[in-house]
Amino acid sequence: MSKIYYNRRDFTKISATAALGGAAMLSGLGFPKGASAQGLQDNKPVRLGFIGIGGRGSYHLNSALGIEGVEVPAICEVIPKRLQQAKKWIEESGRPTPRLYGKGVTDFKRLCETERLDAVICSTPWEWHTPVCLAAMRSDKHAVSEVPIAITLDEAWELVETYEKTGKWATIGLEGYYELAVLNMVQKGLLGDIVHAETGYIHDLRNVKFNPEEEPWRLQHSINRNGNLYPDHPMARMLPALDINHGDRIDFLVSMSSFGGMLNDYAAIYYKNKNHPLTKKKIALGNYNATLIRTVNGKMITLNHDTSTPHPREHYRIQGTKGVYLGDRTLKRIYIEGMSPEEHKWEPAEPYLKEYEHPIVKNYNPPPRKGGAIVGHGSGGSQTPMVWTRLINALRENKMPDWDVYDSVTSGAISPITEISVADKSKPVDFPDFTKGKWKTNPKITLL
Repeated sequence: MSKIYYNRRDFTKISATAALGGAAMLSGLGFPKGASAQGLQDNKPVRLGFIGIGGRGSYHLNSALGIEGVEVPAICEVIPKRLQQAKKWIEESGRPTPRLYGKGVTDFKRLCETERLDAVICSTPWEWHTPVCLAAMRSDKHAVSEVPIAITLDEAWELVETYEKTGKWATIGLEGYYELAVLNMVQKGLLGDIVHAETGYIHDLRNVKFNPEEEPWRLQHSINRNGNLYPDHPMARMLPALDINHGDRIDFLVSMSSFGGMLNDYAAIYYKNKNHPLTKKKIALGNYNATLIRTVNGKMITLNHDTSTPHPREHYRIQGTKGVYLGDRTLKRIYIEGMSPEEHKWEPAEPYLKEYEHPIVKNYNPPPRKGGAIVGHGSGGSQTPMVWTRLINALRENKMPDWDVYDSVTSGAISPITEISVADKSKPVDFPDFTKGKWKTNPKITLL
């Protein structure tokens, strides 16, 4: 089957249809520019506004409030009790009472237009991520978004173009890069040249989609859309390991979804009513999506998505010309040709993970934190998360965070392009080059 080619206008038109149916560089082309992980560089005040204070927003706000020199003059949230709780946290941290923005779902625009801030932190439902970022950038502020930063190709291009016009960036700068010891192995050549990587977002979210105290807005995306709806977490492993946008780029992808129905079945269980309307509701999302991605230089990615079936969490497998790593949350294995004790047999990966511990993890010295344990989705720790240290350092030094604009939109744009492929009987779809050719000369991702 031959490739299908789309120009940008075609992408926009088809992406919109799929959704309904189911300037020179001011700051240089981004590569991770986060500052040292040793700790915060100085106490230069950093003024942040928080938009959305649910599970992830609460986590980010609590993380920020533990950092000396971070000011929070304004917060925005549509649920009054969350807004008041966030106000209380800020006051209990010894900071001045913040100005509150809660007059409807678009009140973030008033915050961005009114407040003097270095950046806004966006933790809203997905469909508001791009509008919040654009409002911030157009009001002379940087923006950090929860993932995905964009859910359509139009949004991805608009973020790039707005950055290039204003010099204000919007990124997924708090996403971090996962499996840093494995990334270090890859960059040190232990596995040889990378041939293929496989992982995905395999996370049973049935209860999350139905529970009104969790993230029920996710359910509507499952009703309307069919593809890989959440590529960013797995791409946090794959993008730096495969040099995407930094010597290589995504060329095209093919995506296929299975039959659906598991969410209908779960609705009967959740509501204890086999005749509940959601048991009969047409749901576009297949129970499982598998996407094959090929890069210009010939590397392959298998990217999976399943939030509808019962299962443990995903694994990560990366194959090189010299060896392979395979790990999940409980078992990590490796095989290196000529080094592993038995031919073609796995050995435990722990000694390698220890030897190749990434320098930024090894050398991270968390700054003293105020306020005790962090609450919210992702909570449990009582020290400043490294991604927050690196973000604040980047803001103080007027640098791009670890994830730059181009990498951020590349990660997010996978989702709408998978929708195009699935809708067209899994035909190959070309991937846009958001870097406009700069991927050929961009330095590899290095975290200093």
